[in-house]
Amino acid sequence: MPPLSELFPTVYGRGLIPELKSFVHRPYLVVTMDDLWPLFRDAFDDGVAGPLFVRTLERDELDRIVAELPACGSVVGLGGGQALDVAKYVAWARRLPLFQVPTALSVNAAWGHRAAVRVGGIVRYVAWAIPEAVYIDFDVIRGAPADLNRSGVGDILCYHTGHWDWRMARDRGRVEARWPYDERLVAEAEVALGRVVDHADEIRGVTDAGLRALGESLRWGGAAFHNAGWNPRHIEGAEHFVFYNLEYLTGKPFIHGQAVCLGVILMSALQENRAEWIRSVIDRIGVPWRPEQMGVTGGQVEQALRTLPAYVERAGLWYTVASDRPVTEEFIARMRAWLGY
Repeated sequence: MPPLSELFPTVYGRGLIPELKSFVHRPYLVVTMDDLWPLFRDAFDDGVAGPLFVRTLERDELDRIVAELPACGSVVGLGGGQALDVAKYVAWARRLPLFQVPTALSVNAAWGHRAAVRVGGIVRYVAWAIPEAVYIDFDVIRGAPADLNRSGVGDILCYHTGHWDWRMARDRGRVEARWPYDERLVAEAEVALGRVVDHADEIRGVTDAGLRALGESLRWGGAAFHNAGWNPRHIEGAEHFVFYNLEYLTGKPFIHGQAVCLGVILMSALQENRAEWIRSVIDRIGVPWRPEQMGVTGGQVEQALRTLPAYVERAGLWYTVASDRPVTEEFIARMRAWLGY
């Protein structure tokens, strides 16, 4: 089945970053992180308008930063999800060409049209940017911590819980009129999901084949929101809501895929939806999803579960198992025993 729409041009190879200075519009702004810039600074030349280090995702602060930026001809996003999202926001706000260079495959941000910013601490997907190309350098990606790359599967394995939520909402008569259940969207998403499951060992090993399989699934998923007419139902469900609420309650930034994988495990259990199987896939790939591995406590996770329905209502999110089935103290105790946190 062909994809719903063309996907962002994506280049796989080696030695890609030093080539950027030869063709990006000058002067160019590199949006990155403080700790990454020393590793890649020598790959650029005097055409750099200046590195922009990402320190916030709050939209009000980003608007202030954009207003103070020097003149530039293009934007290069270099880093993980936060750097790539801010690069999108800057490119959109300044109406500039964008080139995206992930340094890890931890999230699908490089292939998403909108930027995930925060408004009052709540995630909002805003802006619009299509990169000239996304560059996946195998050696650069492999240079990132292996767990960071393995965590990228979270944005694909979440289809497991997202599809259950969509079917349940349809069956309950609670699906949104603008997002009627669409088997074609689900079938396309299942191809991306199956690719990750089939390459679980290669993704764990961070091999070229594993990175390409993960990259292609993230490439499809990143563009799927727009390609389905801003319909998130086939790519996101209650598992993301767990992550959003945990971030909201703790004020702590997370590696996206780790928190999402925790949400997948918890919400698949609440759905009674092959929870043991999806947990086994996540563990086979080696994603560190346990609370202590993310720097939070089991109590904080349990509070995120207890307050999940209120968060969903406050944030105006769609109908999922988080709205349909109450999280009881019995369920929380069962998760504590099953997951061992």
